[in-house]
Amino acid sequence: MKLMLFAPELFLLLGSLVLFLLSTGKVGGKTARAVTLTLALGSVLVCFACLRQEGTLFFEAYRIDFFSQLIKLVIALGFAVVLLFSTELKGVDDEIRPEYYLFLTLSTLGLLMLVSSVELLTMFIALELSSYSLYLLVPMRDDRTGVRMQMESAIKYILFGVVATGVMLFGMSYLFGLTGTTYLVDLLPRLHQMMGSPAALIAIAMVLGGFFFKLAVFPFHSWVPDVYQGASNETTAFIASVPKVAAVAMLIRLTALATPEGQAIVTMLIILSVCSMFYGNLVALVQTDMKRMLGFSGIAHAGYVLLGLVTMQEVGYAASLYYIAGYLVMNLAAFLVICKVSEHGENLAVDDLSGLHKRAPLLALTLAVSMFAMAGIPPFVGFMGKFMLLTGAYKAGHLPLVILAAINTAISIYYYLSVVRVTYSASPEDRPAVLVGGVSKMVSVALVLVIIAMGLLPDQLLELATEAVRAIL
Repeated sequence: MKLMLFAPELFLLLGSLVLFLLSTGKVGGKTARAVTLTLALGSVLVCFACLRQEGTLFFEAYRIDFFSQLIKLVIALGFAVVLLFSTELKGVDDEIRPEYYLFLTLSTLGLLMLVSSVELLTMFIALELSSYSLYLLVPMRDDRTGVRMQMESAIKYILFGVVATGVMLFGMSYLFGLTGTTYLVDLLPRLHQMMGSPAALIAIAMVLGGFFFKLAVFPFHSWVPDVYQGASNETTAFIASVPKVAAVAMLIRLTALATPEGQAIVTMLIILSVCSMFYGNLVALVQTDMKRMLGFSGIAHAGYVLLGLVTMQEVGYAASLYYIAGYLVMNLAAFLVICKVSEHGENLAVDDLSGLHKRAPLLALTLAVSMFAMAGIPPFVGFMGKFMLLTGAYKAGHLPLVILAAINTAISIYYYLSVVRVTYSASPEDRPAVLVGGVSKMVSVALVLVIIAMGLLPDQLLELATEAVRAIL
């Protein structure tokens, strides 16, 4: 039954309709959260049940394969984790929480649709569904936290997003003009014959730009620091992690169009990777706000992810998938701590984490593991992910790029371990103890275990990533 191929998306679509009806009435935030959390956990089960499905829908514009289904499962897990630890939703007023959860669900729905889109217009529509829902989440932060830049952040986010979308759409028009089709399966063989054409290279680069924006690759990063700082902590947790998984998946799909002969695309990816790593890490060194630091850190991690795409090989693509999945877990662990330590939903400075090992030992451990993993210290997933990306790039003949990436890893260790130092070495002074609920404790422990397990036992995950990549190559 072909309808079952669309089950994860249909499940969230029906759930969004329920949330829309709730938002039209006088329903409290707790009820809306309970419904959304049920939807999120249900979507994880549905995505897992549909993991091995294959087929096409909507005149072959929508492809169901192991690649898309595996990414959908990761996105659904990220969505569920964000909801599990954002129990209080401190930075959003109770009156608009039903609408907040509605747009959060719609954004997730758009991401699920995006990773199955194999036709340019379908891809564009799915991307816009996800993006505009996020644009609306940013200004929903209330003023009680003392932060008054959410409106400015939202305006910057949507303006930069519209420009990136326009560039991508212009590139799609070029691809259609060159090949006469909007289907990726037909674009591939026709582009092979014209990869030496400047128009083809420019078209692919412009389409990739839309996803570089999602991934916050330099110079498509300008929205990151202000949006991270202006949005509520829970919103930032979602923006900083879940959409990036879908962005990497689509970059892999599109980069494969360039084929190994597309040396100009490889050169572009190398330049963007180096610029992202150096810019993100160097600016993160001087940040005092935790979310801004993680924002610039995310730009650097986007540069690391591009190391896999530079190889134009199956092993590199699989390493990128593995790394972005690990980054999702590492990032969510860090934001869980931010959301719990922040008493009223305000932004946290690094100094606000002083003495956290005495105020909330489990949160301190979670943050330390997250920072160690992001820094690339063994035995955590960040080390194994970086190792595989660097190994793949080295085998593909990019030794200078590997050296520069290793230098950046060394730079990043300073500001990540500075957070750990403040957490464990500084005195808590008069800062109160942090109360952590039972669900948040379980999520915290689970994230720590996953970060360690992914680092110690990467073989099975790499096999899954490799199998997924083979499904599209």
